[in-house]
Amino acid sequence: MVTVKRTDIRLHADPKKVILKYLNFGNPERMRSVAQYVQGLEEAAAQARLDGIMAEFEARHFDLKAAFKAHYDRVAARVQGPLSAVKQVLTGAYFTHEYSIQAAALFNPSIVEHPDQSEIEEGALRFVLSLRAVGEGHISSLAFQAGKIDAAGAITLETAFSKLSTGQHIPIAGAPEEDYDVSFPTDIPLSSRVVFPYAASEANGIEDVRFVEFREGPHSRFIGTYTAYSGKAIEPRLIETADFKNFHIRALHGKAVSDKGMALFPERIGNRYVMIGRQGGRSLSIMYSDDLYHWDDFQPLQQPRRGWEMLQIGNCGSPVKTPQGWLLLTHAVGPMRKYVLSMTLLELENPARVIASLEQPLLSPNAEEREGYVPNVLYSCGMLLHGDMLVIPYAMSDSAISFATVELEAVLKTLTK
Repeated sequence: MVTVKRTDIRLHADPKKVILKYLNFGNPERMRSVAQYVQGLEEAAAQARLDGIMAEFEARHFDLKAAFKAHYDRVAARVQGPLSAVKQVLTGAYFTHEYSIQAAALFNPSIVEHPDQSEIEEGALRFVLSLRAVGEGHISSLAFQAGKIDAAGAITLETAFSKLSTGQHIPIAGAPEEDYDVSFPTDIPLSSRVVFPYAASEANGIEDVRFVEFREGPHSRFIGTYTAYSGKAIEPRLIETADFKNFHIRALHGKAVSDKGMALFPERIGNRYVMIGRQGGRSLSIMYSDDLYHWDDFQPLQQPRRGWEMLQIGNCGSPVKTPQGWLLLTHAVGPMRKYVLSMTLLELENPARVIASLEQPLLSPNAEEREGYVPNVLYSCGMLLHGDMLVIPYAMSDSAISFATVELEAVLKTLTK
């Protein structure tokens, strides 16, 4: 029996987490009417109106006037005649609105080592959580939270900043418009950065990012797989970063690119990239490729066979390398659509071979965890090994995030006995 320790940490959705979005009326006449109103104001009246808006909203955002000006530029063609700088910014305010990225939910975390481990005590580790934030219209975006595990295994979360930024979206010359970069200024704190849907394929959501620190020789970078949801269809995509400031977002291609829940291994095996997949939606598969962005080869890996996993099994992030094999955190779905967490051990040199999986769930929703936005669901998008302890951030019925810890030795002993 594996002993799991739950923490009392609860990270809840915060509706005060708002970003700025362009307000598109979609009606040229409405745009012209607003522009004409502002154009007809006396300069002093326009300035007074803008000052009032700034007094009410400036403390909630980074560089609010710049956002207003950028939104004015999007409607400038509808404006007849010149506008002063003040009136341009004021016009932009009419075509701007706040969007609460966590108004509905905050859940499904992944976890990796923070790229900056400076000024931290011996034996401690700073980490980055990626979070699925859901707002009005059930649109999912990617948010971040930093924290620390001390030498004794205690977990604390850093104070999050109140302001948010969606950074700068950068098209890639000569590439499909679905591929793009997002860049944040260095003075924007990690917890203020939000990767919001930009491409048409993800218009309704960037869902369930599974980050892993991918190592090649002395170099490493963070690669995440996520589900892009257009509102009608889903497709797996990649997001890459070295510093969580500059992100590269790219499409995936090939016969094996389907369904949800892909998770990349943290290194090549036999000089090939390896990924856990779920083609068909019910069972685990394993995928191989020479090209990170193109996947054709896959084969079955693990199928449901126990009652508590009979509806579906899938990964909960990238596997952790241990001397006994690749340890994979999984989810399983049983009666009443109850999601539990489990673990599977794969052979190191041949991860297509399953050594063992837990006969009983590692973690099932308790009385508190079963209540929420989506009842009876425990879910995670990754775990982290710190010393001899596995740290598992997990979502509680899509309504809060907590952490559990388990001793690696206990898990491996159970899986290899």
